Amino acid sequence: MAKEKETVPGSLIALTIGLVVAVISFWYGQNNNLLPEQISEQAPLVDDLFTVMATIATALFLIVEGAIVYSLIRFRHRGEDETDSEPVKGNFPLEIFWTAIPAFIVIGLGIYSVEVYNQMGGFDTSGGPQMAHHQHHSVEIASLIDRDVSAPLIGQAGIEEAIEQAPKTRPDYGIGASPQDVNNPAEVVINVTGLQYAWLFNYPGDNITSGELHVPAGKDVQLNIEAKDVIHSFWLPQFRIKQDALPGQMSQLRFTATHTGTYPIVCAELCGAYHGAMRSQIIIHEPNEYEAWLTENRVATGTDQPTVAVNPQDLSDSDYLEPYAKEMGINADVLAQIQP
Repeated sequence: MAKEKETVPGSLIALTIGLVVAVISFWYGQNNNLLPEQISEQAPLVDDLFTVMATIATALFLIVEGAIVYSLIRFRHRGEDETDSEPVKGNFPLEIFWTAIPAFIVIGLGIYSVEVYNQMGGFDTSGGPQMAHHQHHSVEIASLIDRDVSAPLIGQAGIEEAIEQAPKTRPDYGIGASPQDVNNPAEVVINVTGLQYAWLFNYPGDNITSGELHVPAGKDVQLNIEAKDVIHSFWLPQFRIKQDALPGQMSQLRFTATHTGTYPIVCAELCGAYHGAMRSQIIIHEPNEYEAWLTENRVATGTDQPTVAVNPQDLSDSDYLEPYAKEMGINADVLAQIQP
């Protein structure tokens, strides 16, 4: 009687393959190095979610591609064999199994991502009482009332309409306060305006406008974001946060920077022919350096200079438009900062 050929049990082979796939997937998930450096307190939350997704994706890739390569070798055409292959019937339990696994993975990642969004403050679009944006626009309306260079003059009805159309005191959507800070106002509030093709940053409490975003490290910062023309998207890659800027509707980003340095600001929404050039930078200072920057720019803007009323008929075009340019904070320094 011929000796039977010894074979390795299929269950042992499957277990070995599973262990190898698990080890490789876990290692790659922890060491993929696909994301830039972490600069905010919110970044680790996003990176942990990305690590889980990269681990699962690697495992699925190895299993699927491994099965394809095995099938190409095991069931390849051999020699002159022209016979038909054995008929294969459907396996209903197997189909349920490989449908259920992706379903559970997608549901699990969905629940995890919602929790991350909540921890970052995505479910709080108010972020506590914030009046700086409203005060900024109130000052603009008041300046229209007091300034005689406005043409035509604004009547009481026009004033009321301007007040009604002023942006809301609270954003409608965005990344607000984290659950532990939901009732605490941000320490620094900055208004961000997107327009083709630049970002402008206004510090309403200090009447400073800049083409670069300056923030202190370790402080809770809130950005009130809006667009003047088309949809833009304010993206800070190293912070792992991004928020659309919509015309006529204010949104919010709230974060805390953990490192000093200079990092890019990118528009991540196609907004026109020069979308690729719509870039700026965020400069993170130590708190004392940030206060020094504010003081220096308060002096540079000359916020204490009085406003003089004049007759617009006696002004040239450039002189007539000058107060409006100053009101928007557009000067030579700002223009130099927002150039591509």
